[in-house]
Amino acid sequence: MAIKLDEIDIQLLAELQADADKTNVELARSTGLSPAATLHRVRALKESGVIRIVRAHVDPALVGFPLQVFVMATLPRHDPRSGARFEAYVRSLPQVIGADSVAGETDYILSVVARDVAELAQVLAGLSGRGGERLVTYLRLAEVKPPSPVPLGETGSPKPTRPRRAPAPHPPR
Repeated sequence: MAIKLDEIDIQLLAELQADADKTNVELARSTGLSPAATLHRVRALKESGVIRIVRAHVDPALVGFPLQVFVMATLPRHDPRSGARFEAYVRSLPQVIGADSVAGETDYILSVVARDVAELAQVLAGLSGRGGERLVTYLRLAEVKPPSPVPLGETGSPKPTRPRRAPAPHPPR
């Protein structure tokens, strides 16, 4: 269920999504609230779960993980025990920096970083040994769009446009 947000909440979230390193005083200035009221609002957003975590977005390649891959994992069985075993293993791997359970042709989409091919092979072998029956790996070549802010306060769909009429034919001369 979505949490009801007012304009101040939306403004605070937009500011924090743009730069989570902003101080409480900077946030207070941008919203027109007192620092105490701003701190109260941000705490409430954290306690409600709207703000899940505040962290730095680190470039894996610059810190020694040049291999970045997406792994599509399919499990042979879809019982709670098999899923729980696989998910527990995925959560334990530091090389798995993102993981989602999905519906469709595959069961999980994992984002994995590795220092080299040997480390990637070790991760894949571990996933296979913990129930990943079919693992399809896609090498990430480039980031097309970095993680983006949630579009708060927007409808999310473009405004409809009127179709253009074809120009009237010219009369013959």
